[in-house]
Amino acid sequence: MADEPTKAVDAATGTPFKGHEWDGIRELDTPLPRWWLWTFYATILFAIGYTIAYPAWPMIDSATRGMLGWSSRGALASELAARDAQLAPVHQAIAATTIAKLAGRPELMRVAVEGGRAAFKVHCVQCHGAGAAGSNGYPNLNDDDWLWGGDLATIEKTITDGIRNPDHADTRQSMMPAFGRDQLLTPQQVDDVVAHVRVISHQDKPNDAARRGAQLFADNCAVCHGAGGTGSRELGAPNLTDGIWLYGGDADTIRQTIWNSRQGVMPRWNDKLDKATIRMLAAYVHSLGGGEALPAAAPAPADNAAAQP
Repeated sequence: MADEPTKAVDAATGTPFKGHEWDGIRELDTPLPRWWLWTFYATILFAIGYTIAYPAWPMIDSATRGMLGWSSRGALASELAARDAQLAPVHQAIAATTIAKLAGRPELMRVAVEGGRAAFKVHCVQCHGAGAAGSNGYPNLNDDDWLWGGDLATIEKTITDGIRNPDHADTRQSMMPAFGRDQLLTPQQVDDVVAHVRVISHQDKPNDAARRGAQLFADNCAVCHGAGGTGSRELGAPNLTDGIWLYGGDADTIRQTIWNSRQGVMPRWNDKLDKATIRMLAAYVHSLGGGEALPAAAPAPADNAAAQP
């Protein structure tokens, strides 16, 4: 058997060369440091142990459970349960305090507002926005313009029962006819009513179309919006004389509203949230700047009474 060729050795370091060369450059066959090798072997052993102890290998619809039975979902559930237990006394106190009496307990009211702020970020920002300023078709909760009323009890009612929920008998209901689509008014008459609404909302000066529209408004719209167009909270009819519009106050948008009607829906939350969370949401919305005092003549509602914003 022929002797294997002896590898050339680097004179400066005494390390043999690998045996290949590129443009006069040769690679030394330097061994890895022993500490590095042992660290590498340790990581392999750690990985094997981890995959045995913890969930690791993906399956079709889950993963291996691991011998310790730990999971991130289980850890989260445990933390949430601990947090719920910590907050339970406060939630019980809020649930046991009627909305009318909550304002008389400043410390509990403060806690309710902060709890409502957190709940609002989870359940309400999708429609009303992070700052509760709303958008087209979704009310701004920061101002003092309320369709149904802005006292604590009324806000709680709206959150509890929602708006136009077909599966709930206590939901808030209002029905605006589709005057154009259902041929209750002619296109010209709809335009005249638009002109009248633009005048009473101080956007246009009086004109012939608006004068014709005034009589049409009195015959068809005043029953809900009032003779002067100032609206009705009992019916959820908006005030048409101010500068606040849910869908827009330009002529085309008003025409579309009169022609097709508007039937916005707000979910009822009494089938999704507990009483304390709903009460905290009401306290938070009331605190945003547009909240109103309870009507002076109104008796404090019972804890299970229907109250409304």
